[in-house]
Amino acid sequence: MSLCRYDVVKDIPDNLYVPSSIPDQCSPIHLNLVARHGTRAPTKKKMRELEALSLRLGILLQNAKEQKVSLQKLPSWLWGWKSPWEGKVKGGELISQGEEEMYNLGIRIRESFSQLFSEEYHPDVYPIKATQIPRASASAVAFGIGLFRGRGNLGPGRQRAFAVTSESRASDILLRFHDCCQNYKAFRKSQEPVADKLKKPVLEEITHALVKRYELNFTRQDTSSLWFLCKQEVSLLNITDRACALFSPSEVSSLEWADDIEMFVLKGYGNSLNYRMGVPLLEDVIQSMEQAIKALEEEHAPGSYEKARLRFAHAETLVPFSCLLGLFLDRPEFELIQRAQPLQLPPKPPQRRKWRGSIVAPFGGNNILVLYSCPANNASKYFVQVLHNEHPVPMPGCDDSDICPFEVFKEKVGTPHLKHKYNAICNVKMEFSEHKSLFSKLLKMLRGLFLPSNDETLSNKVEL
Repeated sequence: MSLCRYDVVKDIPDNLYVPSSIPDQCSPIHLNLVARHGTRAPTKKKMRELEALSLRLGILLQNAKEQKVSLQKLPSWLWGWKSPWEGKVKGGELISQGEEEMYNLGIRIRESFSQLFSEEYHPDVYPIKATQIPRASASAVAFGIGLFRGRGNLGPGRQRAFAVTSESRASDILLRFHDCCQNYKAFRKSQEPVADKLKKPVLEEITHALVKRYELNFTRQDTSSLWFLCKQEVSLLNITDRACALFSPSEVSSLEWADDIEMFVLKGYGNSLNYRMGVPLLEDVIQSMEQAIKALEEEHAPGSYEKARLRFAHAETLVPFSCLLGLFLDRPEFELIQRAQPLQLPPKPPQRRKWRGSIVAPFGGNNILVLYSCPANNASKYFVQVLHNEHPVPMPGCDDSDICPFEVFKEKVGTPHLKHKYNAICNVKMEFSEHKSLFSKLLKMLRGLFLPSNDETLSNKVEL
């Protein structure tokens, strides 16, 4: 089973990551980080769903007893099960596990790029930005404590104060562009029923299997809630032998695929609007590299220019940004997104796929773009390396190498997207009928792969 934190993800697809190909004579001169917050508690909405599941399981078990159904097949933990978050009023906060993830990420990045973090701290040299959502800003703080530990005079750990800045949620087009993009909101609302229909056959088939296996009258909503509980137990509680054990390995694979399809359609490569609304962030990254090159060539004094730009946000930020970079694609697919054409859905198990939510945007997931100066290279003096979850990743726009001449990176990755302006993408009225037609075709492609299903309403949006 793949998990929800990148440091413990298993079953990584072949060729997703590659060995670093940075020449020895190259030196890092700037770093960009775009990270998702660390592990958080379930949101209030999801906690209420788990409390409803507790009541529902009690009813199912009582009905089974009254009908004298054999109870030997039922796991003992089902009896009297209560949600671990029962009674909590608030949710979605960064938990201690998430604090540790981000703290350790800060330590690892400083160790990996010690040349960049050797200068005395100044907020203009190492700006740290986060969204106004508390779990993102708390992640930034935990990261900063790790990054700058031992660099100050506060307490026995010699910590130091540092700044974390945020834009208003209403106008943060760098890190919460999805919140500010009216066209995306309308598009997502129109496509959520489509995503549900794509997931429905999977849930229907597995629900039939669970009913037969345990002789309890599970519904699709029950299956959906049990799957959510499984993911929470694994990623937050390190429990794998309760809710997850209700499902067979092949069912787990199918449920993961269904989640991945929803992310693909609503946040990923399913439509160019999903990721092109992130152009302000891509523009900000490229601009920071240009400024670093200028500072080096003009021989600015150490401590007078930026060395790293560190950002902490959400899956709704990291997923579109990864798509803008062309990650998790083969070269023919990359050429399609350059022309704003949608891609085919990721293949269904047992076929392997690169697009997996547990890899694309897990808790603490990140993209790191490092700008290198390579004076001995005759072809190009500056190179960009992209790391996903701290691993070098091939870029189809750069001949599937993990490094790319800066000018080529701008031309192949930046230019096709940056010719589109955020206001035109997000606030000029668009027509979504063509997208509905596209996903109607996708639905037809999937028809017949699963058992027939009824029209039971399901509320199971993936919260990233």
